[in-house]
Amino acid sequence: MTGVPASAAGGTGRPAPGGKLGTAAVPQAGLWNIANILTMVRLLLVPLFVVLMLMDGGYDPVWRAWAWAAFAVAMITDVFDGHLARTYNLVTDFGKIADPIADKAIMGAALICLSSLGDLPWWVTGVILGRELGITLMRFVVIRYGVIPASRGGKMKTLAQGTAVGMYVLALTGPLATFRFWVMAVAVVLTVVTGLDYVRQAIVLRRAGLAEAQAAAAVSQAASEAAEK
Repeated sequence: MTGVPASAAGGTGRPAPGGKLGTAAVPQAGLWNIANILTMVRLLLVPLFVVLMLMDGGYDPVWRAWAWAAFAVAMITDVFDGHLARTYNLVTDFGKIADPIADKAIMGAALICLSSLGDLPWWVTGVILGRELGITLMRFVVIRYGVIPASRGGKMKTLAQGTAVGMYVLALTGPLATFRFWVMAVAVVLTVVTGLDYVRQAIVLRRAGLAEAQAAAAVSQAASEAAEK
């Protein structure tokens, strides 16, 4: 999942007065810490996952099971690296950049592989990836006004996406194959709904930031005019 995206890991900064990110009060952790190492492992798992997923044409249940294992490990490390970074003050510039890249890389790789194999409609992949990339870009656009926090709905969306994609990676048949369709349907709905909510939050945040800036400019101008009299 999480101006830097909430999952951006390894932690989010707190907005300083005026809406900009403040400087951390403590020295930044070194690059080689456990949180960053887990992020690097997740990045390395992406090409491994793709290879496993596409072995023997992409339909061998055994290779798909191994691909699922790689995907599951990547999802688990996503949870732990951010938690460790925030808990033990291991936030680094590398983590802020690499963590969201790793998140979207493993999810994007899984969705594209599934669609290319015909297991998942391309429009589902387009909706999920379009939402993730769009919200990430939007966060960077409005970061000057403040940080959009991760919501409970966003976390539910991430869980639903990970569960649904993981079920599609496995070569399921029968009732489980039907069940994964409905899990994916829930994931798509949460993806759209939470995406619209983030857009709403961004609009509100931008308007508040602009109003604050205009008020500050008006006060400054009034003070300047008073000084000239």
